[in-house]
Amino acid sequence: MTRDASLVAVRNQVPGQAPAKVITSASSKDLLNLAQLRAFRLVADMGSATRAAAALFRAQSAVTRSVQELESALGEPLFDRGPSGMLPTPVGRAVLLRCERIFAELEELAQWCSARQARRRPTAEGALPAYLLNTRRLQILVALARHRHMPSAARAFGISQPAVSTAIRVLESGSGLGLFHRSPRGVLLTAEGETFLLHVRRALNELRHVPDDMAALRGNIQGAVTVGALPLGRTLILPKAIAKMSADNPGVRVVTDESAYEALVAGLRAGDIDFILGALRENDSTSGLRNERLMSEDMVLLVRRDHPLARAHEPSIVDLRDVQWILPRSQAPARALFEAQFKRMKIKPPMPTVETADLAVIRGLLLGSDMVAALSAQQLHYEVQAGQLAVLNVPLHNTRRDIGLTMRAAGTPSPAARALIDAIRLSVVDVTRTISVAAN
Repeated sequence: MTRDASLVAVRNQVPGQAPAKVITSASSKDLLNLAQLRAFRLVADMGSATRAAAALFRAQSAVTRSVQELESALGEPLFDRGPSGMLPTPVGRAVLLRCERIFAELEELAQWCSARQARRRPTAEGALPAYLLNTRRLQILVALARHRHMPSAARAFGISQPAVSTAIRVLESGSGLGLFHRSPRGVLLTAEGETFLLHVRRALNELRHVPDDMAALRGNIQGAVTVGALPLGRTLILPKAIAKMSADNPGVRVVTDESAYEALVAGLRAGDIDFILGALRENDSTSGLRNERLMSEDMVLLVRRDHPLARAHEPSIVDLRDVQWILPRSQAPARALFEAQFKRMKIKPPMPTVETADLAVIRGLLLGSDMVAALSAQQLHYEVQAGQLAVLNVPLHNTRRDIGLTMRAAGTPSPAARALIDAIRLSVVDVTRTISVAAN
C-alpha cells in the first residue's frame, strides 16, 4: 500500500447548496490545484477578489472562478461573502494554515533557484513563478525521481513519455537548472535536482493533508500516518499507541518504516515520514529537526534461559570478552556505549559475530545458540517475561539512552499524526510502569 492511498470519506452538506463532495484523503494523482490555492490565499489575505486580481495581474472573474472551483473540489465554502468583504470560514482558515506551509516551501525554492542564476533578477519575496504552480507537473518530477525511467513515470500517470519530457523541460527552463541527467542506470537527479526535489516533496506532502485538516474540524480524524520506527520504540511503545489510537480513530491508517536512522531522517525532512520514534540522536538548531524526550532506559546483556552464563555468579564484562556477540551496527550509538565498557578498562572491545538491529534475527540467534546480545530489555520484553531469555547480572556503566520523538522543527503534523503522537505519550506511562514492575 502507498502512503497516500484514499482513506475514509467524510460527507458534509452545506445548507442551501447542492450535496457536498465527498472529502477523502488525497491520492497521489488527485491533489488540489496549487494555482487555485494561491488565488484563495491572496483573496484571504486581502479580503477581496478585486484586490487579489490586481495583485495577480488577472481579471477578477478569473480569480473568482479559481476560488469557486477550489470550493467545489473541497465540497465546502471557504469564504463568508458580505458587504465588508470576503472572510475565511472555519474551513477556510484551516486550509489557509496549511497553505502557509505549502507556499513557504515553494517560495523558498523559488528564491533558491533565483540565487543560483547570476544573470537573473532575484525573485521578489513571496513571489511564485508560474512553473511551480502546476500540481501535476511537480508530481511528475517526484515520480521520475523515484522510477528513474521516463516510460515508468508516464505509465504511473497514464500519459505519454513526451508529456513527461515536456513537464520536466518546463521545470528546468523555469528554474534555469538542470534537474536530471541520463546515465546507464537511468534518469538520475543532479545535485541541484536533489535540492529542488526536497522542497517539492515537502510542499506536496503538506498539500495531501488539506482534506484531513478539514475532516478534523468535524471531529473526524482520518488519513495516513507514517512512523519511522527505531528498535527501542517497536516492541512496547508503538504497538500500544497504535492500538489505542486505532480504537479511537478507526479511519486512520498507520504505516511503519524500519529503515536505518539516516534513511528515516531523509524521509522525515522530505515529509514522507511524519515522525521518528526511538533512541534520540543529537540535533542542533541547524538540523531542522527537534527532539521530544519521553523516557530513558539502560542497556542489558541478554542470553537464552539455560545459557551457562545465566547460572554464573555475577560475571563481569571482562569475563565475556571471548563470547560470540550480537551487537548493533558499527555506527549506532548503542555500539559506542557497549564498546565504552571495555575501553574504560583499557581493554580492546570484542569483535561481534553478528551485527544487526533486526529483532527477529536477534531473537532467533539467542534462542538457538550461546550468543550474547547487548540491547535494551524493552526490545525483547515479552521473551524475557515468558522466561525464554534471561538478563545477565552484569553491571554496565553509562549506557542510559533517551527514547522519544524526532520531528521536523518547522513542520505541521497532520491530524492523524497528532493523534498517534498523543497516544504514544500516553503509552509511555504504561510502558514505564511495566518495565518498573518487571525489574522488581
